[in-house]
Amino acid sequence: MSLKSFAAKIFAKVVVYRTYKWAKKPQETQRRVLKRLITEAKDTAFGKDHNFHSIITPEDFAEQVPIRDYEALKPYVERVVTGEENILWPGKPLYFAKTSGTTSGAKYIPLTKASMPSHIHAARNAILFYINETGNANFVDGKMIFLQGSPKLSEKNGIKLGRLSGIVAHYVPGYLQKNRLPSMETNCIEDWESKVDAIVEETKNQNMTVISGIPSWVQMYFERLNAATGKKVGELFKNFDLFIYGGVNYEPYRAKFEDLIGRKVNSIELFPASEGFFAFQDKQNEKGMLLQLDSGIFYEFVESSRFFEKDAPRLTIGEVKTGVNYVMIISTNAGLWAYNLGDTVQFTSTNPYRLIVSGRIKHFISAFGEHVIGKEVEQAMQEAMTQFNFSISEFTVAPKMQVETGELPYHEWLIEFEAEPKDLLQIAGALDASLQKQNSYYFDLIKGKVLQPLKIRPLVRNSFNDYMRSQGKLGGQNKTPRLANDRKIADALVELQP
Repeated sequence: MSLKSFAAKIFAKVVVYRTYKWAKKPQETQRRVLKRLITEAKDTAFGKDHNFHSIITPEDFAEQVPIRDYEALKPYVERVVTGEENILWPGKPLYFAKTSGTTSGAKYIPLTKASMPSHIHAARNAILFYINETGNANFVDGKMIFLQGSPKLSEKNGIKLGRLSGIVAHYVPGYLQKNRLPSMETNCIEDWESKVDAIVEETKNQNMTVISGIPSWVQMYFERLNAATGKKVGELFKNFDLFIYGGVNYEPYRAKFEDLIGRKVNSIELFPASEGFFAFQDKQNEKGMLLQLDSGIFYEFVESSRFFEKDAPRLTIGEVKTGVNYVMIISTNAGLWAYNLGDTVQFTSTNPYRLIVSGRIKHFISAFGEHVIGKEVEQAMQEAMTQFNFSISEFTVAPKMQVETGELPYHEWLIEFEAEPKDLLQIAGALDASLQKQNSYYFDLIKGKVLQPLKIRPLVRNSFNDYMRSQGKLGGQNKTPRLANDRKIADALVELQP
């Protein structure tokens, strides 16, 4: 055992002890966080506009601060972008994480001196929890790769600007710098496909032990490793035994990954975003990720079924239940207040509080009142993959409303298979049965002859990559929505078919 791995095990025990200490007092922890946030920001422009001096309880906060998405918060953000101080948080942000918005164009998410450490510590702690649970720390002596955006930063009115993953790259601790790949030069390549090819060349002869990134883009890296070397990833990297991911559900990709690797590897799921690092998987055999209640973020939850109602109840951590779909609302020490992140979550445990990401409040199908969400289609796909032994590269689902005369509308599943199965009708039947079982509204619409059972449209290889390329979103942190309430993505994919 190396000195580095020995030290990692000791440090891991300390971090796990400290984390579970606040996790055992969730409501007290969150009250403390809210008090600290309000106290720090009471003299900001936002704090004055929303009577922070009078806020004591979560109920006071909910009364004074309405839920906002980025568009509604934008007038304050624009003042920060122009260089004004003390608008959303004391002083100026250290960075803006620039992301692409669907309706607002570029979004500028502030990162402050107070918020930046939580991004770094949560990612580190996820690995330390894994070390403490498994006793495996040998991987810290090997090479680690993090597929991420370019670390090149620009500047806007004295504030540095870039992608979150690129900003975080500047915070990799010194003791990991020698282990970290790709090189800074390769990481700065803007074209994603050229970047992946360069990463393959840099890593194919290295002792890779940890690989991290969004599954769809790591899959491209693995495929190009296979093509370049003629070897399975696990044969090429004999000591590779930990995959760290976030952004999307890994399960639809797992079978393909295990085929590309040639064996199973352990994994850690993360829930990061530009707006905050919210949760990480703390147990290998427990479903869900540990919600970070002590990281400068105050959480509220609104049942997704009631989210668009006026005055829908805003619940705090002590009021949520397992198995219910909630929209997660955050207030942070980066100056986001009652901010609708857009993600929906379900709690898998309340002791401690663990959750899964179930989808996006804007990414659903309810063209006929069925309100099918991402978690449901992913679970249906996973069950079908297990039952019929096939693997996929990617899929998305959309409503098909314009149909032949006398035909009922339906959900169309656009699937890029690794090898197209012969029994598509049976697979479609299994997918539909799973959806009916999970979603009572969908069940009623099928039984009531409002919808006909779903249909599968198989896509040619690389359809999703070609679509993302056409949108200028190939690689990095970009993801294809799992489902949509319109046919914008579906029709674009259909147009790409030969």
